[in-house]
Amino acid sequence: MNHCVYLIFLILLFFIVAKTGSQLVVVGEGGGDDTYNDVNMKKKCLDKERLVLLLFKAPLQDPYGHLSTWIADKHDCCEWKGVMCDEQTGHVTELDMSFYSLGEFGNLTNLEVLRLGNVERCRVEKVEWLSHLSHLEELDMDGISLAKADHWVDVISSLQKLSVLSLEGCELSQVMNPYSSFLNSSSSSIVKLYLNDNNLNSSMYRWLFPLTSNSIQILDLTSNMLDGIPKYLGNLCNLKTFYFDNNSAVVKFPDFLHNLSGCTSLSLQRFYATRSQFTGPFSDEIQNFSSLIWLYLSDNHLNGSISEKLWELPSLETVIVSFNNVTAPSTSHLSSLSSIQSIDLRSSNIGPLFPKWIQTLKNLTRLDLSNSGISDTIPLEFWDTWPSRLGYLNLSSNNISTKVPDLLSNFANTSVIDLSFNNFYGSIPNVPSILSTLDLSRNKFSGGISFICQIVGGPLSFLDLSHNSLTGQLPDCLWHFEHLEVLNLGHNNLFGRLPPSIGSLVELKMLYLYKNNFSGELPLSLKNCTSLISLNLGANKFSGNVPVWIGENLSGLYFLILRSNNFFGTIPLQSCQLANLQILDLSMNNLQGTIPSCLSNLTSMVQQVFSEDVTYTRILGTEAVVADTYIVHAMIEWQGDEREFSTTLKLVKSIDLSSNNLTGQIPYEITNLHDLVSLSLSNNNLFGEIPQKIGKMENLLTLDLSRNNFSGGIPPDMSQMSLLNYLDLSYNNLSGRIPSSTQLQSFPPSTYSGNARLCGPPLTKKCPGDEESEVPPLIGKGEGDGEDTDDERWFYLGGGMGFATGFWIACGSLLLNRRWRHAFFHFFDSFKDWVYVKVVVFIANFAKG
Repeated sequence: MNHCVYLIFLILLFFIVAKTGSQLVVVGEGGGDDTYNDVNMKKKCLDKERLVLLLFKAPLQDPYGHLSTWIADKHDCCEWKGVMCDEQTGHVTELDMSFYSLGEFGNLTNLEVLRLGNVERCRVEKVEWLSHLSHLEELDMDGISLAKADHWVDVISSLQKLSVLSLEGCELSQVMNPYSSFLNSSSSSIVKLYLNDNNLNSSMYRWLFPLTSNSIQILDLTSNMLDGIPKYLGNLCNLKTFYFDNNSAVVKFPDFLHNLSGCTSLSLQRFYATRSQFTGPFSDEIQNFSSLIWLYLSDNHLNGSISEKLWELPSLETVIVSFNNVTAPSTSHLSSLSSIQSIDLRSSNIGPLFPKWIQTLKNLTRLDLSNSGISDTIPLEFWDTWPSRLGYLNLSSNNISTKVPDLLSNFANTSVIDLSFNNFYGSIPNVPSILSTLDLSRNKFSGGISFICQIVGGPLSFLDLSHNSLTGQLPDCLWHFEHLEVLNLGHNNLFGRLPPSIGSLVELKMLYLYKNNFSGELPLSLKNCTSLISLNLGANKFSGNVPVWIGENLSGLYFLILRSNNFFGTIPLQSCQLANLQILDLSMNNLQGTIPSCLSNLTSMVQQVFSEDVTYTRILGTEAVVADTYIVHAMIEWQGDEREFSTTLKLVKSIDLSSNNLTGQIPYEITNLHDLVSLSLSNNNLFGEIPQKIGKMENLLTLDLSRNNFSGGIPPDMSQMSLLNYLDLSYNNLSGRIPSSTQLQSFPPSTYSGNARLCGPPLTKKCPGDEESEVPPLIGKGEGDGEDTDDERWFYLGGGMGFATGFWIACGSLLLNRRWRHAFFHFFDSFKDWVYVKVVVFIANFAKG
C-alpha cells in the first residue's frame, strides 16, 4: 500500500478511536474509591489509541531507533517519543514526527497538532480527511506535494481553530483548482501562514484572501515568483512580520509600499525581502510604516537616494540595504533622536565622499560600509561618535586614506573591526582588549606590532595584519591570546625568531607568516598548537631541521608550507603521519637524502576526500545571524608560476619538493597517491627511471620532474594520464621514443628538451626506423581531409559571429550596469583559481570522453 494512503487511513482510524474512546467519569463517592483517586492523577494513554500507534509503527523502517520507545510492553504511550497527551483524559493530542526522517513517508495525524514537516517524496491527492480534525490548531505539511489536492483552500478554511499553517515546498503552483468558489470575506483564524518555496505567481492572491484576516501576524511568501502584492494585504491590521525574500519576478518598490500602506503599515514590525527583484527608488512612502523595527532589503535593484524619511521612523533599529545601487541621503544631518542601531550599506553606491550623516545616528552599534565606493578621508570626530557602543565596524574594500587614532574607548565587548583593503597608513593604534576580530590587512600600516601586548585577557580570536609594511619582531606576549584561532602576519617585513610564547596559542587553527624575514629554528613550544589545520611559514629565513614534532603532534594539518627557507637535513619520516595533509610544500630549501616511501600513507592524497574544515567563521552580529567566512589561502608553485589559491585551495592536493638536494630514486609507492593533483620534484639530484606505474596517477594535472638525472624511457603508462595539462621532463637523461598519445604529443617540444636521446613527436628528432619523409598525420584528418568543406567554413564563421555578438552583448551590459559589473568582477575574483583547477578537470574529462 502507498505509504501516504496508508498513513491517511491511520489518521482517520486514530480520529475515530479518539472520538469513541471511553472518558473518565466519576459516579460515586467515598475516599476509598480508586476511580476517585485517578481524578487527581495524570492519566495514562488509552489502550485503543496505543494500539493505533503500534499499527502506525509496524510498516515503518527505523534504522536509527527513533521509535524505539514505541513498544507494546511500555503501556503508557504518553511516555513515547513524540507523543503528547491530555493529562486529564489520557487522549493523545499531539504527534510530532519532525525528528523522524523517512523516504516514502506520508501524512501524520492528530487532534490539535499535526507536524509532517519534510517528509520526503510523498504526494497527497486528497485532503478532505483534514476537515474532520475540527480541533486542529497547528498543521505542518512542509515538503509534501499537494500538486493534485484540489479544493485544499476550502478544507483549510473549514478548520476554525487552526492558527498555524505551514505549507513550504508543497508544489501549490501546480494545483489546478485550489478552491471551489471565491469568498469575498475571510473569517480565518490563522495567525502564522508559511507558503514559501512554492513557485507561486500573482494568481495565488485569488485563493490567499480567504486564508488571511486580521488574525494573521506572520506571513511568509519567500521563494516564489510574485510580481507584486494586492491591496488587501495592506488591510491586515495585526500583521507584524512579512517575509518576501527570494522572489524572482520584478517588483516596483514604490508600488509595493503603496499597496501595503493601509493599516498594515501601522502594525508591520519586521519586513524581509532580501535577494528579490525590487526596482526603483526608496520612496518617501516608507514614512507610513511607523512600527517598523527591522528592514532587510539586501541584494535587490534599488537605486537613487535613500529617503530621509527612513531614518526618522521612531522604532526602526536595523536597516540592511546592502548590494543595491542606492546613494546617500541628500542631507548631511539626520535626526539625532533616531533609534537606529544597525546599518548595512555594503556594496552600495554611498561614496565617493565619506557619509558624515552617519555620525548623527548616536545609537549605532553596528555599521557596515564595506565596498561602498568611498574614496575619501575620515573626519577625526567619527571615531569618537559612539563611545563604548560599537560592536561591529566594517569599512573594508574602499579607498579610504587616513591615519587611525586611538580606539581604546570606542567599542563594546566582543567587537569586530575590519578596515582591510584600504589605504590606511601610519602606526597601528591602540585597540581595546575586548575585541574578538581585528582585520587591518592590505593597507599601508607601518611600524611595529608591540600594540598586541596591550590586548590582555580578551576574547580575540581573529587577527590579520597581513599585506602591510610592518617591521620589528613578534613580541613575546602571546600567552594573552588563549582564544586566538587565526593569526595572519604574512607579507610584511617582520624579522627575528618566533617567541616561545607562540606555543600558548592552543586554540590556533591557522598560522600564516608567509613572506617575512623570520629566522632561526622553529620553537619547540609550537608543537603545543595541536589545533592547527594550516601552517604556512614559507618565504622566510627559518633554518634547522624540519621538526619531527610536526608529524607527531600536529596531526590535524591540512596544509604544511615551509617553502623558500633554509631548512636542511632529511625529510622526517614522521611527516607521513599527517593523514589529512593535502598540501606538502618543502620546496626551495636545502633538504638532502631520499624521498620517504611512506608518503603513500598520506591518506587524503590517496582517497577522493576533500577537507571541509579549512575555513574560519567569524560571527559579525547579534541581532541576526550574520557571519563571515575566512578562507585559508596559500601561495603555491602551479604550472611554472607562483599563484595564490584561496576559494579552491581545498580542491588542491599537491606535493612540492623541488629545488632541494634530494637524491635517490622516486619511490614506487608514491604512485599510490591516486588523488594527487600536482607533483613537483624538479631541481634536485634524483636519478633512476621514472616509476613505470606513474600512469595510475590519473588525477595529476601538473607533473614537473625537470632538471634531475632521470634515465631510461618515458613509461608507456603516461599515455593514460588524460587530465595532465602541464608536464616538464626537460634536462634529464631520458632516452627512447616519446609514447604516442594525444596528451603527450600535445605538449610543446620544450617539455622534453635537454634529453639528447629522446625522439619522436613533438620533437623534430626522428627515432631509428622512422622514414625520413614520414609526416605524422593530424589526428582526426584522413585522406581528402586537407581542406575544409563549405559546411565547415560556415560552421566556423557562424560560431565566430555568434561569439562576437554574445561577447559584446555581455560586455555592453557590464559597461552600462554598475551593479552587474561589480557582481561579475566580484565573482571573477572569487573563482579565479577555479579556472586552473575545476575547468581543467572538466575539459580533460570531456576530451577523454
